[in-house]
Amino acid sequence: MIKLYELGQVPDSQIFARETEGRDVSGPVAEIIANVRENGDAALREYCNKFDGRAPEALEVTERELADAKAALDPELLAVMERAAENIREFHRHQLREGFTLSPREGVTLGQRVHPIEKVGLYVPGGTAPLFSSVLMSAIPAKIAGCREIVMVTPAKAGVVAPQILAAARIAGVDRVFKVGGAQAVAALAYGTESVPRVDKIVGPGNAYVAEAKRQVFGTVAIDMIAGPSEILILADSSADPVLTAADLLSQAEHDKNASAVLVTDCPELASAVAQELERQIPELPRREIARESIDRNGKIIVTHDLRAAVDSANRIAPEHMEICTENALELLELVTNAGSVFVGHSCPEAVGDYYAGCNHTLPTGGTARFSSPLSVDDFIKKSQFMCYTPQALRREGPDIALFAGSEGLDAHARSVTKRLERQA
Repeated sequence: MIKLYELGQVPDSQIFARETEGRDVSGPVAEIIANVRENGDAALREYCNKFDGRAPEALEVTERELADAKAALDPELLAVMERAAENIREFHRHQLREGFTLSPREGVTLGQRVHPIEKVGLYVPGGTAPLFSSVLMSAIPAKIAGCREIVMVTPAKAGVVAPQILAAARIAGVDRVFKVGGAQAVAALAYGTESVPRVDKIVGPGNAYVAEAKRQVFGTVAIDMIAGPSEILILADSSADPVLTAADLLSQAEHDKNASAVLVTDCPELASAVAQELERQIPELPRREIARESIDRNGKIIVTHDLRAAVDSANRIAPEHMEICTENALELLELVTNAGSVFVGHSCPEAVGDYYAGCNHTLPTGGTARFSSPLSVDDFIKKSQFMCYTPQALRREGPDIALFAGSEGLDAHARSVTKRLERQA
């Protein structure tokens, strides 16, 4: 059963603290990465046989398979996916940025150029549920950014990828898809194999092995973030419906047993009603065993003396998802500074953002919303800068530059300027 607390009984840093099996996967992941680096496709096939039931005949999904998957999809679901994709495109188009050029002083030109990352790899989970929404959320911003090649990897149970995932890849414009998952897929994207091309950046969520693999290959390639288990914090007052509040908590609890669902409220009556409602709703869920363990291990209801204290606490916690289910939700939104994604009002459950609204659902977890952001077009671009000096500008500013360099003890830096000034004399 979910645990009830008063504010202050649980330190903010432990609101989303979760029990784990305590297993360090860094060693096994390092072995997998080393094997893939050395043996390429042979290692990938070995792991497909071991973890997915059997290795596919070909690691890469064919164009025919992509087309057939889309054609075979339920037309109603396909239409919904198309509409969701357009919503995601519309939101992310506004994130595009341009370079700039300026002349701040006579004879000086400075600027910044924006370039897409050439090759990006998308990891799409395919374990207990085929998360085809993650395909849209990763591939569409990459496409808008202008990435030249978008490569997707996803597990294939018994050599078969869920058709919804392949259809989503087709809708989003993914260039190549490979039937491989886990840490081995991350290694293949980072280092390349005979079949899988090496990429410049890897994005997308995954299990503990995938997260650890991303951590270990970072530096060889860029990554988006190290994503932890899902988490939600619901800020609610007496106007909230306990039935809907419980349903929203369970929308995260069903992800996995390590997910965290937390209610913060200034209404003790709501806290009690939600606790009872959770017990009524959990048995109704197809994934009730997962939700049950998540709520029992990590679920919390915290009662505060007022909503302002609750918001202050939420900002320190920096949740991945935050719902504001109060009478004055938009007013409270102005006070929220640390959250991955905020769902405002009684008619905006977290599922709206997971699939359809257009905002990205790949979000910072574990309190990292204090300093990081949702996945966006920015994750698929890089910036370079340039400067140009005329001889007259260098003559004017050169002595300052030489003095600065010499004061750092870097005489060759200074001489690269002073020798030009001597030539001009």
